[in-house]
Amino acid sequence: MDINAFIEITSLIFFIYGLVVLTGYILAALFSYLELRDYKRRHNFSNEMALLQANNLPSISILAPAFNEEANVIENVKSLLTLNYPSFEIVIINDGSKDETLQKLIDAFKLKRSEEPFYPSIKTKSIKGIYTSSSKSLKNFKVIDKINGGKADALNAGINICSNEIICAIDVDCVLEPDALLKLAKPFLNNTKKVIAAGGIIRIANSCIIEDGKIMEVRLPQTYIARAQILEYFRAFLMGRMAWSKVDGLLLISGAFGMFDKQTVIEAGGYNPNTVGEDMELLVRMRRIMRDKKTDYKVSFVPDPLCWTEVPQSWNILYRQRNRWTRGTIETLLLHKKMLFNPKYKVLGILSMPYWLFFEWLAPIIEFTGIVVIIIFAIIGQLNLFTFLILFGVIYSFSLLFSVTALLFEEFSFQQYKKPKYIFKLIGTAMLEPFIYHPFIMWSAIKGNIDLIRGKKSWGNMSRTGLGNTKKT
Repeated sequence: MDINAFIEITSLIFFIYGLVVLTGYILAALFSYLELRDYKRRHNFSNEMALLQANNLPSISILAPAFNEEANVIENVKSLLTLNYPSFEIVIINDGSKDETLQKLIDAFKLKRSEEPFYPSIKTKSIKGIYTSSSKSLKNFKVIDKINGGKADALNAGINICSNEIICAIDVDCVLEPDALLKLAKPFLNNTKKVIAAGGIIRIANSCIIEDGKIMEVRLPQTYIARAQILEYFRAFLMGRMAWSKVDGLLLISGAFGMFDKQTVIEAGGYNPNTVGEDMELLVRMRRIMRDKKTDYKVSFVPDPLCWTEVPQSWNILYRQRNRWTRGTIETLLLHKKMLFNPKYKVLGILSMPYWLFFEWLAPIIEFTGIVVIIIFAIIGQLNLFTFLILFGVIYSFSLLFSVTALLFEEFSFQQYKKPKYIFKLIGTAMLEPFIYHPFIMWSAIKGNIDLIRGKKSWGNMSRTGLGNTKKT
């Protein structure tokens, strides 16, 4: 094969791949719009508070792993205790913290060691003790102290000891909307199919004003890196997971805030402590089991901003996070490779799993390879500069349009960023994203592949700057 034929074939492969990607984005936008429109029609004037009077609301156990959270754990628990829901318990799992997390909880809530027996359904690291309060106002609060085993192991310990049949897994440092449980519990009510899981939109709390565990004022983050993640979350939740929910192909519910049927989780074996993507892997395994049993079921997605979390504000922390996300995705796909292209799993096997293979796992590799090929073609004098600039302009314009469309979806739906200057700043961020943020994310994913091959299993340091430090001005 001569060089010209090689160039033509290579260019055709990349062109077809890019065309498929762009088509997928357009379809995602269309399905997301339809799902958002339908949701607004169904819930536009509904009052979730009326659900508080219902007598068929399921009791919920909130599970929150905590590792070295002494700085914020007390305020976070107080915030959870004020949620608007008639029947719930809070289970904090102290996963071998090396600081004063446990002692602060004991002192603040007057906890005493409980001798009540429990019968574990899932194997975990050893439980050192269970603490409850003698106060009647805190009868729905308990703390588990255990040997460190990681987030998945901590959640499994919470599943073993919690009392209710619906579990809600959260990050202890997240801020929940007061009616978050009410909205996320809705899919479990009066559904013709068994609901095994439900998730909602995660929003970014960096620079927001937070008082007593509540978002008092939504502000745009001051750093470029956090603003870029806002756009990324808009695309992921409003235009990604909304679309997958529409076609019943959702494979991921955020580990920051998700609700599950406990019995199905136990039947699936709980969270897998041997993967760094335990949230995605659990949902895929649950869906696989339900399909193997030929049981009708549903995974729901609530397009409401239910949970606010802090995102990385340093490039090093962001790198570790995205490296871990990549490894988690690959591990899940390899563990459940049987589902790939398997019509037995319907949308999951024919569409969802192949999408995650080609456009989540392999996309950074293909993109990086394309960049290397372009550089080589330029060096050997085989790059048509005019054609390259035309294609680059098309791709750049499409990426900008896609981000702006996600921003329009936000304005169409929930309008969290109401100030015009916020919108202009986000558009400016979108214009720079293909040159600054996206290449960094691509390289983090490439390194994630390399680290997986090398056998890396650790999460890496995910230290945060802390929420609630912004003051009103």
